[in-house]
Amino acid sequence: MSNLNATAGNRGPGVRYVTIDARHAGQRLDNFLLAQFRDAPRSLIYRILRKGEVRVNKGRASASQRLQTGDVVRLPPIRMAADQPRPKIPAGWIAQLENAIIHEDDCLLVINKPPGLAVHGGGGVPFGVIDILRASRGKAAMLELAHRLDRDTSGCLLLAKSREVLLNLQAQMQSEGTADKRYRAVVKGRFKRGKGRDGEVLVNAPLRKNILKGGERMVLIDPNGKPAQTVFRLLEARDNASLVEAQLLTGRTHQVR
Repeated sequence: MSNLNATAGNRGPGVRYVTIDARHAGQRLDNFLLAQFRDAPRSLIYRILRKGEVRVNKGRASASQRLQTGDVVRLPPIRMAADQPRPKIPAGWIAQLENAIIHEDDCLLVINKPPGLAVHGGGGVPFGVIDILRASRGKAAMLELAHRLDRDTSGCLLLAKSREVLLNLQAQMQSEGTADKRYRAVVKGRFKRGKGRDGEVLVNAPLRKNILKGGERMVLIDPNGKPAQTVFRLLEARDNASLVEAQLLTGRTHQVR
């Protein structure tokens, strides 16, 4: 299939039509476009979607639409401003992330993401984990985020080396009882024990996702949203701070927040 890259200062190729194969079936349209136009800011991707410049099977399409095998996607030419060159990634960041890899095989890569680094660039962030690793390994290397961590959050981040592995990992993460996802956080004050086993606190708050004009995603508590359940446990308390563990029973964006 075609592989397009937006080039700074030049108008890209004319309108292109890409037929979706099995490797990309099930992928969200916005994520597909972000992978095709890797140098383009997220805000630009969502802008061309809103304007209807991207079409699927000749019809308008939303960012969240799932692509199917055989779909024909219209990719418009993209113009990047000449005064917005692709940010150069410092060699120090490349070395730091390569040293932070804790597991790698033919299917996936697991990295211990440091705090203060976004998982991808966009929205004023020049680059992130995925951009650094792609710069290190070259554009030919297939690397896609299987999930995300907040910029200030550290922890294990999984990256897939093929579309098949990506879908498999995401399916496991979204399936209840398949993946055990736990986070630890230090919170201000004394965490109040709940009535559950060992003082567990179950937070059951349905979440609804909104996509803003700039492409950013905002998650709100909404009774009509998707179920989101998190179990909190107090691990340790000292003075005016508590160490808690958050176990995700479901896999929703910004669920721990």
